[in-house]
Amino acid sequence: MEPRRNLISRKKPTYPVSDYLADYLGSYGRLATDSRASGARGVTYDDLMRFAGQIPLYDELGGDTLWSTVYYGPSEQAEIHDALRATYALLKSDGDLSTVEHLYIDRVDLCHYGNTLPLRVRIVNRLNENFDYFYVKRADANRVYGLDLEHVLSPNRINFYVRIDGPSVREQTLVEEHVVGLPGDAFIRDALPSGRFDQVRLAKEFVKFNERCFVRLLGDMHAGNWVMDVTPDFEKLHYRMRPIDFDQQSHHPTRRVYLPQFFPQNNAVIAFGLKHLTETTVDQYQREERALIAGRLRVSQARYRALMDVMREDLISDPSNVRELGAALARHYHDDAFTQALTMGDLVYHSLELLQKRAEPASLKLLSGATVGDVAGDVRI
Repeated sequence: MEPRRNLISRKKPTYPVSDYLADYLGSYGRLATDSRASGARGVTYDDLMRFAGQIPLYDELGGDTLWSTVYYGPSEQAEIHDALRATYALLKSDGDLSTVEHLYIDRVDLCHYGNTLPLRVRIVNRLNENFDYFYVKRADANRVYGLDLEHVLSPNRINFYVRIDGPSVREQTLVEEHVVGLPGDAFIRDALPSGRFDQVRLAKEFVKFNERCFVRLLGDMHAGNWVMDVTPDFEKLHYRMRPIDFDQQSHHPTRRVYLPQFFPQNNAVIAFGLKHLTETTVDQYQREERALIAGRLRVSQARYRALMDVMREDLISDPSNVRELGAALARHYHDDAFTQALTMGDLVYHSLELLQKRAEPASLKLLSGATVGDVAGDVRI
């Protein structure tokens, strides 16, 4: 039985992008190099941290967002804004600078509650005032693997690139597109559905999200780390949960960290499952999601194999974490192959290979007479 502890109580160390991972990223257009389009290389994280000052950013109701808007000195602002527009061109149009001639940088925000102090950039089209966001962060191998696994294995597509100026984390920059959706905590606070049919659809999506996270070992999916994409259907609403924080991709030693059903921040959504879903329907949704993931693996087999070849050799967690998580997964799946894993990439590989061989759901039963407290009472941030 896994020990109970105050989980994720310490800041996760960052791991640099290795040469092998950089080669993989370059093969799939995820690496910013001078060979891309116009040769624009964009901004680095350290460039944006040279701000002259910052002011708190408040929401439309006057509440503190825990972000600050930073500003730059007159001698640097024009240069940094030009570099940010080039960064957006690299992210959206393979470095074609003609696509950003009519765009301007409206704001750069610094997040104070994130472990890695990410920066969010708001860029505006001066012709119609439409705007978009993108994020600039220190590159961390766990996060990069998480983003690419999300792109390959999930129903979502996600755009990002890495800029590498040296072997250390301080010399590597990650640029991510904005994931559209209502933040999970805000969705739970303000937008939970009241009708039974929509509650069932939401519960179904949570079961599938729970399964996706566990089979690819994406951890820490409490309500502050996912967004809800709500799409009106011709009768009701369709819900899609999308992760936005990939720091805990294949790092933590405890199995429950990879199961959103154990985070009390998700209780309100879990309650709909306990209220409306039977064990049979939960099992059905889990099997459906596993079949969909297996299908995605089949159609992207070459890329999946290339990613696993790199990830299985990479050191992105302490060996003791690998051993502890491997032992827990071996007990869970009744498969000793997990105890032979040397890296977190090995564990992800064994999980996905098993998924393609077995139809059984990977995650724990969500129901079976449990209460919300039973399901989501063990993981604390």
